[in-house]
Amino acid sequence: MNFIKVPLSAGVWFVGVPIGTARDITLRALDVLASADVLAAEDTRSLRKLMDIHGVPLNGRRIETLHDHSGDSAAARLAARAAEGASIAYASEAGMPLIADPGFELARAARAAGVAVTCAPGPSAVLTALAIGGLPTDAFHFAGFLPATTSARKKALGDLAQLDATLVLYESPKRVGALLADATATLGLDRPATVCRELTKKFEETRHGTLQELADAYATENVKGEVVVLIGRNTKAAVSEIDIDSALRSALRDMRTKDAAAFVSETLDVPRRQVYQRALQLSQDP
Repeated sequence: MNFIKVPLSAGVWFVGVPIGTARDITLRALDVLASADVLAAEDTRSLRKLMDIHGVPLNGRRIETLHDHSGDSAAARLAARAAEGASIAYASEAGMPLIADPGFELARAARAAGVAVTCAPGPSAVLTALAIGGLPTDAFHFAGFLPATTSARKKALGDLAQLDATLVLYESPKRVGALLADATATLGLDRPATVCRELTKKFEETRHGTLQELADAYATENVKGEVVVLIGRNTKAAVSEIDIDSALRSALRDMRTKDAAAFVSETLDVPRRQVYQRALQLSQDP
């Protein structure tokens, strides 16, 4: 046994748990799990298994369920118990709570009840991917899971296109190919990217390349496991709306709206949808 049962102050204790390898848990996290008055988890079976692996006994405690579909009342009940003096330990299924995982409603309910919120930090797929992904880490933007449909996903990618930071995305293994294809179409063929799969697990894999290269590689591949996608920052000079309008007005003198938008989009390397919408506006101006 590598834990110590310690007195915990009343409040909510968020506990970071491994994203794959069970031994990645911290000693402090084990102490909190061993000592808390109340245990709550996104997946009770996963937490029970982790505690069994490390020999942390339940000692008569029941692991309560709290996830995105539990409703506000479950979080409120746990916060109320903390307000009465209990220490509440909460763990998501993997990684850090609240990072694309449940826990926010519990944090909000705890603060509303005036009880302390603290954390025994642990592994994060975001930071692990950044550490091994080979892309700049001085500035990054975590966007979590993008929408599942192509049109909504392309819009979300377009909104991220000009960020001067490495993009970090989570994705379902079934949609990795579609995400990379949409990113190629929206962000450009040559942006560097990395696909990290099954981080810290037996079959961990990291692939590097341009968006086009990775989109081609994953177009038909049957991907399994948890996936994090990193996309390099935008390194091209930003094109102002004035530049786009000027180029469009010139092109619209001799071209149809659709052709003018395509020409300006290619010339200025700006997403075609953005240029076409502006071209429609300009063509309708008196």
